[in-house]
Amino acid sequence: MDGPAYWGIAGNPISHSLTPRLFSIVGASLGIGPAEQVLITATSIEEFESGVSSLEGEIWLSCTAPLKHSPQSRLGVYGPDGVNAINQLKRSNGEWTGTSTDGTGFVSACQHIGIEPSGAVLRMKGGGSAARSIAASWSSEGGSIIPEAGRRELVSGPWDGSILWHGDADLAIDLDASPAGGASVEMDAKMQVSISYGSGTPSDDFAVVMVVAQHLEAWKSLFAPSKEEEMPSLQEVLSAL
Repeated sequence: MDGPAYWGIAGNPISHSLTPRLFSIVGASLGIGPAEQVLITATSIEEFESGVSSLEGEIWLSCTAPLKHSPQSRLGVYGPDGVNAINQLKRSNGEWTGTSTDGTGFVSACQHIGIEPSGAVLRMKGGGSAARSIAASWSSEGGSIIPEAGRRELVSGPWDGSILWHGDADLAIDLDASPAGGASVEMDAKMQVSISYGSGTPSDDFAVVMVVAQHLEAWKSLFAPSKEEEMPSLQEVLSAL
């Protein structure tokens, strides 16, 4: 299949992002591309639209904060039920589509380190787009969630039947940690992970495993679903970093 004219990352901050390298690694593995890499620094949907307005042709983008919500109303791209946010965007023939892979990527990363969501309890701080996406995927795999309020509370959603209000947690994550390697608040669980990484974070760090996992999920569900059976494995991409 033909690749896009451009692929890359949009949001702020993005200078530390592994996404451009991941597009190149996965694209090369599938014989797609190379496309021109773009880094679109944008703190608003207006800045984003300005950044892509001069780019002609198909575009594949991963989106980070603060752009996960605004494409819904401005571009007509809506995330999964309850998540109501996106982190992947594709423009083809002038039309935008998108999805959220934070949750499926988190589950894949957990399985990579030997944690199966089914029957496991996740203590999770935060209620933003990543938290909702993780809650949806974790609960759909049979896991339970102990929510802790942070900057935002976890709202009602498809995960409601999986909520616990107390108990022991197998895994914890502070989703209020600042991007680009911000520190997490210590939480009560057998293990704690973070999805915030910065420049120089090693490839075996959970946050890097997570970003690779959610990127692969984006290729499977949005960018090149016809190539799903040919996708490199999570470990293969990690080894190529």
